[in-house]
Amino acid sequence: MAKLTIQDLKKIKENASKDISLRQNKGKIKVTVHMGTCGIAAGAREVMSTLMDEIAEADRQDIRVVTSGCMGMCSSEPNVTVETEGTEPIVYQKVNANVMRQVFRRHILLGEVQSDFALAKM
Repeated sequence: MAKLTIQDLKKIKENASKDISLRQNKGKIKVTVHMGTCGIAAGAREVMSTLMDEIAEADRQDIRVVTSGCMGMCSSEPNVTVETEGTEPIVYQKVNANVMRQVFRRHILLGEVQSDFALAKM
């Protein structure tokens, strides 16, 4: 195994700091990926990975990402809830990587609710 350099360690620290700040940020937008056992089995890890990639690519600092357990609607998993300041939370159902990209780019960035995938307003 190759030895880590100071640059490697700095990059690891920088990436970890970004991930932590996404969870602690009190931004205007909160995205909850429901990652109970049923959600994970249905693909919630891939959804979370896609969301994190989209946020990194967009270089947004005002988006808070959190996880939660099952919502009790296992047949609609993976579920993602998007909450933006001044609007009702929207729960998206049966989210996969492509749906997450669309929800991120259209709803989170532009404010356009993607009703084709919406399960409910909370």
